[in-house]
Amino acid sequence: MTKYSIKEIYYTIQGEGFYTGKPAVFCRFSGCNLWSGVEEDRVKANCDFCDTDFVGTDGIEGGKYKNPKLLVEKILSLWPSNYNPFVVLTGGEPLLQVDTMLIDEMKKYKIEIAVETNGTIIAPKGLDWICVSPKAGNKFIQNFGDEIKIIYPQKGMNPEDYEKFAFKHYSLQPMDGKLLKRNTQLTINYCKKNPKWKVSIQTHKLLGIS
Repeated sequence: MTKYSIKEIYYTIQGEGFYTGKPAVFCRFSGCNLWSGVEEDRVKANCDFCDTDFVGTDGIEGGKYKNPKLLVEKILSLWPSNYNPFVVLTGGEPLLQVDTMLIDEMKKYKIEIAVETNGTIIAPKGLDWICVSPKAGNKFIQNFGDEIKIIYPQKGMNPEDYEKFAFKHYSLQPMDGKLLKRNTQLTINYCKKNPKWKVSIQTHKLLGIS
C-alpha cells in the first residue's frame, strides 16, 4: 500500500520565486536524493548548502500517510476558504514520492498543485506548476517547466547555460549563509546585466514566517 513520508504540512505565504506572497499549503516530503539531511554528511553531499530540515516525520502534521486520500484530507483541512486551494509540494525532493495517484486525488478537489524539485527526476503529469532548482554537478533531466530558480552563486554553474531550456520564468536566488550579503549583491549585479533573469528573495525569512 502506498505510503507518503511527510515531514510537515502547514499553511503559510509563499516566500520565494514567481508566486511570492501567495497563500499556500506547504506539504514537505521527507528525504532527498542529493543529501541525507544529516549534518555530518553535508560535506560529502551532492548538495551541501540546503537550508531545510526534511529529515523524519516529526514536524507539524508530519507522519506516514498510508494513502493519497488521507494526505489530501489533511491538506484540505488547513486551507481556510472555498477558493481553490493552492498547494506546494516540496522537500527534500518531493518527486521521490509524488505519484499520479496523489495528483489524481488532489485534482478531485480542484487543488492547484505546484512542485519544487531539483530536476533530477522527471515530474509526473498533472502538475500545474513546476519550479526546478538545479544543483551544480548533478544530472538535470527535468529541464522544462514553468520556472527555473537557481541558487546563486554555485561553483561550476553558469545561469547562462540554462537559458536554452524551456522555462517560462528564470529566477536567481542569493545563496543563504554567512555570505548572504555578498551573494545578494552578486545576484543583483547578474540580473541587471542579464535581464532574462529575475531576483528571487526569501521574503519569508525577512517576514519571520515559515
